[in-house]
Amino acid sequence: MFLKSKYKTPGKDYTIPQIDLSQKPDKLPAELDYLFENTVVDDSKAYLGHPDSVLLRDGRILTFYPEGHGKGKTLSKISNDGGKSYSETIQNPPKSWENSRETPTVYRLEFSEHTWPDKLILICGNPKWPGAPTTGGFNCSVSGDEGKTWSEYKLFYGKDDPDYTCVPVVSMSALVRLKENGRFVDRWMGLFHERNFVNYQTILTFDDAGNMHWSKPRPYFADYRKLEKRSNMCEVACVRSDAGQGDELMLITRSNSKKINSLLSFSRDEGKTWSEPKEAPAALNGERHKAVYLPDGRLFITFRSIERDREKLKKNYEKKSMKWYSEGWIAWVGTYDDLKNGREGQYRIKIAHTYLDDQNEPAVTANADTGYCGNVVLPDGTVVTASYGIFSTEKKASGTYKTDKGAQTRKTCIVSKRINLADVEKLLPAKAK
Repeated sequence: MFLKSKYKTPGKDYTIPQIDLSQKPDKLPAELDYLFENTVVDDSKAYLGHPDSVLLRDGRILTFYPEGHGKGKTLSKISNDGGKSYSETIQNPPKSWENSRETPTVYRLEFSEHTWPDKLILICGNPKWPGAPTTGGFNCSVSGDEGKTWSEYKLFYGKDDPDYTCVPVVSMSALVRLKENGRFVDRWMGLFHERNFVNYQTILTFDDAGNMHWSKPRPYFADYRKLEKRSNMCEVACVRSDAGQGDELMLITRSNSKKINSLLSFSRDEGKTWSEPKEAPAALNGERHKAVYLPDGRLFITFRSIERDREKLKKNYEKKSMKWYSEGWIAWVGTYDDLKNGREGQYRIKIAHTYLDDQNEPAVTANADTGYCGNVVLPDGTVVTASYGIFSTEKKASGTYKTDKGAQTRKTCIVSKRINLADVEKLLPAKAK
């Protein structure tokens, strides 16, 4: 479906099944109990948010998150048992992590043109927060020993850079390895946006001494600037075709205006140019998409759900004045070809309920302050997904928690869940199997 010229379209409902893992049904087989259990990653503060995760070579899971709403000291937790518990943290983290100003993102870098071992890279932007100064640019910290030790943050394109400056938001929302002549090379495309919803691309390379270099950021969606601006396009995910080995890239955008669905755009030239954007199916509409491939080639994509269907809004809403509501922390399951061809996919999963202030049990409408995720896939195909939100109805005994998100009666914490789709599909309605 092509977009209307006014960049505003009516919302629709999704028609594929949605499996709810927030409420355990009666007579559930014991082997499926784990699907309804949340594992606490960290609940030590009144507000913790916006995690990202990476799978280490030894099978451990390393998760990062800020000590606050989108900003604050970069914290970490490590799971040694496939996401069943999180008992450790990085020892002696860099001092510069204490001054993080953004949600951290983490990626694994594999090399073919150099004989180096893999590197892990942690990236954290420096946006402008009200009442606070900023250096601008984005910070990078690197580990060459599977996360045991990390370099201090190095700043790129800050406000004192003589050649170029930027003030990124969620950098890098995507970092994808590039190809040349059909083969992977040691170049990575990073994507971020600025407050005026201009989206930028920068290319990461390393010199022979192992020093990082990022190319001068360039607006990569300039051909569609009117749409980019009207949709408030931001926080894009980038997915490579054919289980991550193909020659096509797909963008999945957040449409922060909430007036149209998330957008899909495709590139056959490694991100140099992009196709005319189309709206994603309602089943995938949302914010901060994070995609991983499963061993069978399907995609598991998490996001903050944004529901715009007019009929649903008559009975489901957070505030009656809003033109949208959220079903919370959602995962979409389907194939790359489903999205390429405008299909809805196979099914959705409500991973856990995030509570609104007046809720004491799970409901259709959820607290939208959730959905930024760290996703890893274990060798047996189990996904370990971590997000943040208010997952408990327990309120502070007296008064409220003071947080940089505002006063809260309930804690916002980080939890994770283990999901194997073979088990999830036992819960699908018979007609959907």
